[in-house]
Amino acid sequence: MSVLPHFSARRRAITAGAAAALALALTACGSSGGDHASASGHDRASGAAAPAPGKFDQADIAFAQMMIPHHQQAVSMARLAGGRASDGQVKSLAVDIEKAQGPEIRTMKGWLASWGKPASPSADHSMPGMRHGSGASMPGMMTGEAMSALKAARGHDFDRKFTEMMIGHHRGAITMAQEERRNGSNAAARKLAAAVIEDQRAEVGTMRKILDRL
Repeated sequence: MSVLPHFSARRRAITAGAAAALALALTACGSSGGDHASASGHDRASGAAAPAPGKFDQADIAFAQMMIPHHQQAVSMARLAGGRASDGQVKSLAVDIEKAQGPEIRTMKGWLASWGKPASPSADHSMPGMRHGSGASMPGMMTGEAMSALKAARGHDFDRKFTEMMIGHHRGAITMAQEERRNGSNAAARKLAAAVIEDQRAEVGTMRKILDRL
């Protein structure tokens, strides 16, 4: 049984709805020009992501570029739980995290492709202040040593390490999403950021309760 199925479903609906709306818009535009005319408008079921229509600024670019590796690490952590966790709620939460964040990675990569920006902040020389190639400088990112310790853990030890690490990871994502809400201008990016803040705060609350009983 999923711990927070309504949160994952809500976030999937946000990105899927944006993709479907853009696909219709691109179909209507046909072969005419425009900033996004050459981009794919597939929905999430196809495995591709649609660009975010409308204006965007450097805050939107930075949000997507930083949140992609941040989400990727969360997904990597979540995938470890299946064979290592002993607590059923921890396993269920890990499944929810992967289901929510995997598709969001594809969505944000689609945005950056449509904006003509690389998916990696370290490769974006137009934004020298946002080069976070090591990943560890991003809020909530785990170091290589911490990830190795999580991989080595099993059972109750894994449950505690995973929950403690994911709380910090989520708090970092919330910080990044709050920055997007303050400074971003793209409607789709701001909407996703709002969902991240709401849903990950709720998951942090759940994880704190899990820790209390572990």
